[in-house]
Amino acid sequence: MVDRNSTTEELAAYLYELRSKTSMNRREFAEYFGIPLRTVEEWEAGRRRIQDYLLRLIEYKLRMENLI
Repeated sequence: MVDRNSTTEELAAYLYELRSKTSMNRREFAEYFGIPLRTVEEWEAGRRRIQDYLLRLIEYKLRMENLI
């Protein structure tokens, strides 16, 4: 689980883990959530920090739709 104190690298790794569980590639994942592909790439690479609340919302949606 992630929280406000998580590092950018931890958040990036958790996002990658969530995406991997869905078997979606980055493009599919970005399109599914309506997020620009470049943003997903930057988040996963750790060059941009995804907000912890947004990561929790992504996880929630994936769980509610039985994708993970």
